[in-house]
Amino acid sequence: MMGKVNNSNCVSMLPSVILHLNNITKQFSRAAVPAVKDVTLTLQEGDVLGLLGPSGCGKTTLLRMIAGFEQPQAGQIELAGRLVAGGSTWVAPENRSIGMVFQDFALFPHLNVAENVAFGLKQRDSKKLWQERMIEAIALVGLQGMENRYPHELSGGQQQRVALARALAPRPTLVLLDEPLSNLDVQVRLYLRQEVRDILKKTGTSGIFVTHDQEEALSISDQVAVMRQGNLEQLGTPEAIYREPASRFVAEFVTQANFVPTQYCAQRWQTEIGDFDVRNVICACRCDRPSEPDNTTGDLMIRQEDLILHPDVEGTVTVGDRQFLGREYSYRLYTPSGQILHARASASTLLSVGQTVRLAIANSALKFFPS
Repeated sequence: MMGKVNNSNCVSMLPSVILHLNNITKQFSRAAVPAVKDVTLTLQEGDVLGLLGPSGCGKTTLLRMIAGFEQPQAGQIELAGRLVAGGSTWVAPENRSIGMVFQDFALFPHLNVAENVAFGLKQRDSKKLWQERMIEAIALVGLQGMENRYPHELSGGQQQRVALARALAPRPTLVLLDEPLSNLDVQVRLYLRQEVRDILKKTGTSGIFVTHDQEEALSISDQVAVMRQGNLEQLGTPEAIYREPASRFVAEFVTQANFVPTQYCAQRWQTEIGDFDVRNVICACRCDRPSEPDNTTGDLMIRQEDLILHPDVEGTVTVGDRQFLGREYSYRLYTPSGQILHARASASTLLSVGQTVRLAIANSALKFFPS
């Protein structure tokens, strides 16, 4: 028989906190709306956080404060348990053990690949050590044999790999990536975002990835922070952000969902495309299931992939357009009132433009947002 485990001798395997932001606020002028307002979040060791939001929402400003390029007016920033900003404390960027990858690569054009990667190492490490780390970082991003090439001799994807290798070479506590793939072609972006995640996971490096691309944020991140007008709108796993949006903004921006006007009456949600059982609807308000009062009005959120299309000559919804996306079709639909809905269906579901359809909704896929 196995003996009992002595819990007093067990070492905790819980991940440590790499970054903690506490009520971070940044306002560039007194008259302006804060660029970042009261943002609080925690990043665990080895995790990748996606900072997602439209242009001007404050995500890059927040990243710059973490890096030390901007100083917050209020709040504290702790990095690996060490206070680096807050109150009278201020640690310069070069002393924060942070790697940075920029949107425009920011490579030195007069330095070759090896020299660019080694740039941040020469000042503080022995020659043998920085050469070892330079070689290791170049191998990590798959650029062996290109050490003597200059940036203009590389493709955009290769240049971004050099920038990533340069950020990783000093073995930083945290890597910050500011929309690093936005200047690349679509196919290169798709490949590199997976490669970036694989490299961060292989090295156990924590990262923050800024993007305005919803699919990019959901695919690369362990946690997603959605920002709007300087505020942290929602923080959670990609699955939670997509399936359980905390606000209408998150639902619209992340899931690109449809919103159908509705009225609640007699245990049913009534809409122009059909009535729905209350048990299949989640209420985005204080109650889990709406009950009182009757005649509550608002909008039902319906994700594109949860709309089920049935050809029906007596249907009241018309197919206005169809786009072939390879694995699926994207349909634009018109309701009797003229509202436009969007639906995604498998490539086996082929409907003609002008065809009338009847709509059904996947069970428990609806969410109500009150007016």
